[in-house]
Amino acid sequence: MKSNAVRTSIDLPRDLHRRVHEAAARKGCSARKLILAGIERAVEETNVSRPSRRLSLDQPLIRPAGRRIRLANEEAHELI
Repeated sequence: MKSNAVRTSIDLPRDLHRRVHEAAARKGCSARKLILAGIERAVEETNVSRPSRRLSLDQPLIRPAGRRIRLANEEAHELI
């Protein structure tokens, strides 16, 4: 075992234990390698993926309802 590895144990139902070893034999690898690959895949699936690009605020996120009022910044400040 590698020095940066941690040993752990789990209780598997007998049927699942047998199926793990059969699947490993079919793939030509050890049960340990098959179990590690499954755990890594499960952990990767739970990672939150970051959006590939930033959200653009040029367009409104929610479509406006009703009629539009066109005001320049100066006109809005005068009303406030």
